[in-house]
Amino acid sequence: MIETVSVGKLVAVVGLKGEMILQHALGKKTDLQGVVALMIEEKSGSKLPYFLQAAKGKAPDEVVVQLEGIDSREKATALLQKQVWLKKEDFEKHVAKHASISLLGFMVIDHGKKLGEIAEVIEQPHQLLCTIFINEKEVLIPLHEDSLLKIDQQKKQVHVHLPEGLLEIYLSA
Repeated sequence: MIETVSVGKLVAVVGLKGEMILQHALGKKTDLQGVVALMIEEKSGSKLPYFLQAAKGKAPDEVVVQLEGIDSREKATALLQKQVWLKKEDFEKHVAKHASISLLGFMVIDHGKKLGEIAEVIEQPHQLLCTIFINEKEVLIPLHEDSLLKIDQQKKQVHVHLPEGLLEIYLSA
């Protein structure tokens, strides 16, 4: 099975030939060079590949895309607000190192103990929340100036100092 990463969603149609704006969290302007296909979640849990015909970076968080088979405003409109996923290899090539989404797959370590890999990053106004799974239970780890000790890009590790009792709240239920 191909590993994919959610990078954003289609937010607007441009013109009459089916071009769309992909709003993404990659952290930098990109033209998605080398990406063959985008995976689009047409129905919940069902991702279909759409071959990328053209892409042009518009802003640090937007790229205009033209997909094969989407050649009219009506066809493009049907895909608006749909989640877009990239193959993990494509994601890693295009994500900025400073983008919070780049922490996906990093190991969270608290007081030298490995807790789990980051499965999701949720951006909040004053902190990031990272979703990890411990004993098959979803745990939200806050990352802010009081809890984040360091990020080791080479080892793909996030070192934290979690508040007393935080893990017990999740694991005792």
